[in-house]
Amino acid sequence: MSKLQEEVARRPIASRSSPWAIRLSKYLAQAGVTANSISLLSIVFAVVGGALIAFMVHPIAWLCAAACVQMRLICNLLDGMVAIEGGKKTPSGPLYNEFPDRICDTLFLVPVGYAVGYPWLGWLCALLAALTAYIRVFGGSLGLAQDFSGIMAKQRRMAVLTAGLVVQCVETWLFGSHWSLLAALVIITIGSLVTCVTRTVSISRGLAVRSGSD
Repeated sequence: MSKLQEEVARRPIASRSSPWAIRLSKYLAQAGVTANSISLLSIVFAVVGGALIAFMVHPIAWLCAAACVQMRLICNLLDGMVAIEGGKKTPSGPLYNEFPDRICDTLFLVPVGYAVGYPWLGWLCALLAALTAYIRVFGGSLGLAQDFSGIMAKQRRMAVLTAGLVVQCVETWLFGSHWSLLAALVIITIGSLVTCVTRTVSISRGLAVRSGSD
């Protein structure tokens, strides 16, 4: 894959050009840390965060879970930077880049469903989140540029979840209810469904344009 193709296939992340991310990724690459190990570390944060959401009904637990969500995203940022900018690519890199993300989404979203008393909604949300990625990758398998757009792409899902957990911290302390997390879960679910539809439409249009140009 050429350098240009690699850039096209990567998720556009503004923080990739941040000085702290560049310095940290360089340090990790020089220290011999592999991109695949960083990808696997994101699952560790998801396990801890999901456990806090499912089993710890306490304001501090919600804040710690929110921190785990953000650490998962930092791992997602750094693994790609170490692999590409740090020159640590491996043949199995694409596998480690995708599979841990799907696991992390499930480990975070399903526990939210149980925490708010609607397990089915947590599972539905996780399924739709995985489907957004499936549609993106499927478009790439058809020879189109992978479509990272949508109102509930990964960063936005995790942003909504983080906000829900932070607000839930205050709500738990004041009222002991779970409306904040329930609202976050509903927003992510609906947004993921819309993202699935818009990405599918985008693939259909891309195929039509390519067919016409052929």
